[in-house]
Parts: sequence; structure tokens; C-alpha cells
Amino acid sequence: MSLTPHQEDLGVLRFITAGSVDDGKSTLIGRLLYDSKSVLTDQLSALARAKHKRTAGEDIDFSLLTDGLEAEREQGITIDVAYRYFTTARRKFIIADTPGHEQYTRNMVTGASTAHAAIILVDATRVTEVDGRTELLAQTKRHSAIVKLLGLQHVIVAINKMDLIDYSETAFDNIRAAYLELAQRLGLQDVRFVPVSALKGDNIVYASERMPWYQDEPLLDVLESLPVAQTGGELRFPVQLVARQDGSHADDFRGYMGRVESGSVRVGQSLRVLPAGRTATVAEIVGPRGQIEEAFAGQCVTIRLTEDVDVSRGDTFVGADSSLEPSRKLSADVCWFDEDALAPQRKYLLKQATSTVYVKIGSVDTVLDVSTLSHGTDKTTLAMNDIGRVQLSLQKPVAADTYDANPATGAFVLIDEATHHTVAAGMIRALAA
Repeated sequence: MSLTPHQEDLGVLRFITAGSVDDGKSTLIGRLLYDSKSVLTDQLSALARAKHKRTAGEDIDFSLLTDGLEAEREQGITIDVAYRYFTTARRKFIIADTPGHEQYTRNMVTGASTAHAAIILVDATRVTEVDGRTELLAQTKRHSAIVKLLGLQHVIVAINKMDLIDYSETAFDNIRAAYLELAQRLGLQDVRFVPVSALKGDNIVYASERMPWYQDEPLLDVLESLPVAQTGGELRFPVQLVARQDGSHADDFRGYMGRVESGSVRVGQSLRVLPAGRTATVAEIVGPRGQIEEAFAGQCVTIRLTEDVDVSRGDTFVGADSSLEPSRKLSADVCWFDEDALAPQRKYLLKQATSTVYVKIGSVDTVLDVSTLSHGTDKTTLAMNDIGRVQLSLQKPVAADTYDANPATGAFVLIDEATHHTVAAGMIRALAA
């Protein structure tokens, strides 16, 4: 695991674990942390004494490293998203251990929304044979469909509990073939497969001697080598806050605070302020440590303009030569979170970047059937955990991109005005004025 001279620090990788209940997601993450020497001695002692431990004797229940809620430990399931951090010689990792139960699919969407990669766990003992074909669980299909919708760059299929099927190469090949068929139907691109036993530690950090037929890398080596696409493209700077400093003085300071979501911005650059379309020039950029000449994607800065233009929270700075125009009509894929089904007559708020506007849901075009992966057109609403394509009309235009072009400005959430519940998360697929 040491860093050789020709290797480089590959930066931070954010990844999730997903799959059905009892596939072993929490155990896998616990084993990964333990075998990579990322667990402190006092944590190990506490785990050995844990009252909800589900292993015999002094054996460690690795799932308790991520199942932090009392209800999770009592029931043996993951409910909330658990974030864990660890570092190797090659890179830093942020793990989101997401729930497998269908009831908590919305929590899985939350964890996946900022990830670069997904580990989809498949319990090798729970796949079934239907007419001579290997059939995956419905929740495995659902999570894979969500991974595709959210545009995660990499998918690693960890075929778990190989110890319970005598490390069978034939079983691994059958499951691999079934998932490859699923990946082709969903349009997943970079898919890799690793046979593992999270409980025994096979192919997690160290290569397993019990599966000599598997000649590729163990899971950690795969994670360490995954490339992460850098955020580029055109400038998108949604304004979060207008900062004023003593407006009674002649040298009144007016700065616009926010995060550069994509591209870069520099002093002297010409901008357009959307949705109004006004033009202005960058006079000054202030970072956490003072003035800077240029800011890049991911940096939080304050921008001051040479012109005195009307700018408020929800506006977006783009380059003067950008072709982006404000949109009032959106076509989007949404995952419905709320227990109450979508109601066209109910008022919803759409929160996209830093803007919040009233929205009318015009129609539900299709709803994904996770069992068949077909997009049905017979439904007119969305129930909890449904994934569908909808048409939205906004009260006023917003500066947005399609999700494929820019996830930061192409994603949104819907909020019920009456209950203040976040009822859905969405990805914009098409825009119109």
C-alpha cells in the first residue's frame, strides 16, 4: 500500500455502498476500515463489548462501525446514511453507507448525490434461478437505476458472502453475467466485479488465497486507482448571499458570496447575471485568506463587481460569452420521497442551486418499473420511492443546465409548501424558455 515514486496522490474519492437489506454493506465498510488500519484501539474495544453484537465470542461485528443509530443496531439494518472517512498512502476516501431497505431509498439517493462511485453489493446466497437464468433482487435493480440517473462515474459490483457458497467461480460468473445484462439495459458504462467475503476479509484489502481463480485486484486497490473526472466547463456561480458593509459611506462595499460550481472566474472577467441578463465586470475576488486573482470550481469566494447592478440570492453569474439562457419549463427525472403521493393540485417549491421558485407539475410521462426496467405510461402520479419523468412549469425562470452537462446546476429538490417536507429529488433532462 505504500506510495511508489511513479505514483501520485489521486485526491479524494467519494463513494457509496448500495444494495438490498442484509447484503452486507455495513460489514464490508467495517472490514475495509479495519483491514486498512483505520480503526482506533478504543473503538475496537467498544465493539467487542457492544450489547447488540451479532458475532460469537471475541469476533468483531464490523457492521457496528457504521450503524450508529440505536435502532440500526437493534434491528441489524441501516436506516440513515452513515459517513466515514479514511486515508491510504494513495488517496483520501469519504464513504456513504446507504440503507438497503426500500422504505429508505430516499436516504440512498441523498448519499449518492455527491458520490463519484458506487459499490453495489450482491448477496451471492440470495440470487435465484428463473428458467435457467440468474435473477437479481429488485432492490439491486432499483439502486443500480438510481446510480445511472445520478450519473455516477464508476460502479463496482461486490459479489459478497462467497464463503457461504464455497467460493464458487461458477456462481460468480453467473451473477456477473446477470449484472452485465442489467448494466447494458440501464446504460451503465464503467462496471467492475470483485468476489468478496466481507465477514472473512476475502478480497477486501488483501487478495484472497481461497479464490485463486480471481486474478484481478482486491476492492481497496480498485478504489485507490479509480480516476475522478475534474469539474470543468463554463462558469457557474450561484449567488448565496449579498454582503454589505456600512451602506452610509461613499466606499460602500457590496460583494456577492457563493461557491464556484464549475469553471473559473478571474478579476477583470466580463459576466452576465442570470436570469435578468445584465452584464458586469469582476472588480475583486475575496477568498477566505484575502484577495485572489482567480477562483476555481469548489472554492467559496466573494465577488465584487465594477458596475452597480441589481443582484440578489438566486441569481447566477456566467461568462459573458455563455449561451445559457433562463428556463421556465423543465423535463426531469425525479425520485419521489414522500409518503403522500404526488398531487398536481398541491403547491410545491423547487429549490435549484440557490434559487427557490414555485412550480407546477404538469404531467407524469413515464414511471420506471424496477422489476422489468420498463418505463410505463399508465401512471398519472408518483408514490414513495417511484422514479419517473415529469414536466415542470416554473413561476419564474431559473439559470439551469441539464444534469448530464452540470450536476451542480442540473439537480433540484421539491418541497411541499404546506408540510415543508422535501418530497422529491430531481435531475433536469431538458429545458425550455
